[in-house]
Amino acid sequence: MGSSRQFFNAVTGMEDSQGKSRNGEQTLPTVVGAPIHDGHDQMTSVKLWQNPCWFTYRLNYLALRYNGPLYAWVEEHYGLSRPEFVVIFSLGLMDGAYARDIGASSGFPQNTLSRAIHKLTQTGLISREPDQQDGRRYIVSLTRDGRDLFNEALPKFVSFEKMMLDSLSDSEQQTLSHLMAKMVLASPQWPKSISEKADA
Repeated sequence: MGSSRQFFNAVTGMEDSQGKSRNGEQTLPTVVGAPIHDGHDQMTSVKLWQNPCWFTYRLNYLALRYNGPLYAWVEEHYGLSRPEFVVIFSLGLMDGAYARDIGASSGFPQNTLSRAIHKLTQTGLISREPDQQDGRRYIVSLTRDGRDLFNEALPKFVSFEKMMLDSLSDSEQQTLSHLMAKMVLASPQWPKSISEKADA
């Protein structure tokens, strides 16, 4: 919790008080002058600055601030749902992939992904061909129209991310990239379920 308080003080310039329960155990810090006037509603502010799971909530918050506007724009501009565009985006980065790999990298349920692939095939944005080495599997690829759509939409995603990172200096961005990469590389060792954690 110490690092969370220091981060809050450094970013906001406000001080927080370190509370303790009657038995001396550490409690969540209480921000002086709450609600925090940081441009958020009170509940969001509490989750951002008074949360023992501060890292994961802030990470999810930033992802929501990124995904929300962009996928709303995609739906309005192209008439594609989020799962449908995720298929386009995935194939834009690595064309000629198995559907299961797209699902594994995006976290969508198989049935959701199957519906997205079916619609994109019907609209001519992707093609679906049997794998010559394994006829039970299909390889999904972008068509010319699908590639054009990806190339047209990608700058919006890049520029929005750049805008988010503009609050950090170049060296801070490099540090952030290094630290996040370090956690990503460690993630295969993390448990995939709570029961797995309990058995460890």
